[in-house]
Amino acid sequence: MNDTLWWVMIGGVNINVIFAVSTSICSALGACLWLLVHRGRLAANRLPVTTDWLDDLSTERYRPMLRLLDQQDLRFLRDQPGFTPQMAAKFRAQRCRIFSGYLRSMQGDFGRICTALKIVMMQSPQDRPDLASALVRSQIMFAWGLAAVQGQLWLYHWGLGKVEVAGLMKVFDGMRLELRTFVPAEISVGA
Repeated sequence: MNDTLWWVMIGGVNINVIFAVSTSICSALGACLWLLVHRGRLAANRLPVTTDWLDDLSTERYRPMLRLLDQQDLRFLRDQPGFTPQMAAKFRAQRCRIFSGYLRSMQGDFGRICTALKIVMMQSPQDRPDLASALVRSQIMFAWGLAAVQGQLWLYHWGLGKVEVAGLMKVFDGMRLELRTFVPAEISVGA
């Protein structure tokens, strides 16, 4: 074996391969980090936190999610003459696409609410550790709830189980109400 660094073998693997893989992984992680930061800046630039936006922002706009994947509709359709398992699969797939759209919208609104609360905390003349801890706790709960709902949605798509979104909506509504307490009716934050 050649004793130059170029051909050094570690555990039977060429060091060049290890270096190339490590560089690729670091580059991919860097690109992901850049995308996350870039998306955060874009979201902050589109922060429509006005009293009108807050008035329009309610759990009512997401209420259809509670019934969208209800089994009653599918049971009704199964009882109809000519209904096939392929139709059931298509029905579930369509409902899942619609439900996913609601989830994306809720996730975007939740992100704007959190960003607005961060702005409120930064502009506050006094420290708000209570609000900061509530914000972090809610973001964690929302992320876990969102992951759980997405997993349930995947299973529902294949005809297994049901999707429970009420807990996610509760976290969303709690943060919405928290933000609403900081925006008086006659003033709007940002634009």
